[in-house]
Amino acid sequence: MNLQWEAAWELHQFLTGRGIPYAIIGGIAVQFWGEPRLTRDVDLTIAAPLDEPEQVVRALVERFGSRRSDPLEFARLARVVLIHASNGCPVDISLALPGYEDSVMQRTIDYEIESGKVVQLCSAEDLIIHKAVAGRPQDRADIVGVVYRQQNKLDVAYIQMWLHEFVVLLEKPELSESFKEPWRKLHLGK
Repeated sequence: MNLQWEAAWELHQFLTGRGIPYAIIGGIAVQFWGEPRLTRDVDLTIAAPLDEPEQVVRALVERFGSRRSDPLEFARLARVVLIHASNGCPVDISLALPGYEDSVMQRTIDYEIESGKVVQLCSAEDLIIHKAVAGRPQDRADIVGVVYRQQNKLDVAYIQMWLHEFVVLLEKPELSESFKEPWRKLHLGK
């Protein structure tokens, strides 16, 4: 098992031991759903209690240490916890908000990283949505890889519905184009 999968398994054990739903997103999920590429970290989103996220943040930082000097303040402002797994692999944990993220948690799939070790990956559709919202050049390339690899297996209505919500919420109409453009090229050759 490589460093990222070891870290993912360690986080799986920690989170499921506390009854915290999660989904692996980012480069590891891209390896499964899209075009495999190098990734140096583990990205995941967790369903931290909205009323007491500090307890989860403290537990994560106590167990794994923080990559920030101000982990509680950073988590409060950015809703992200930056830690290292015990093997040194960087881990970025997003604190999910109710609504869309509830759907992400319900749509995870089991992925067996080795015999008897199963982690939760986000769906291909949710990976596209996360990547569209992040909007960096690598994210757009990852979307293209997922679209071309998954093709007609994708739930396009689900992707379009949530991208529309994020376009409105974030006032960024270009979000939906990061999916629509490769989808059009795949189906229309344009």
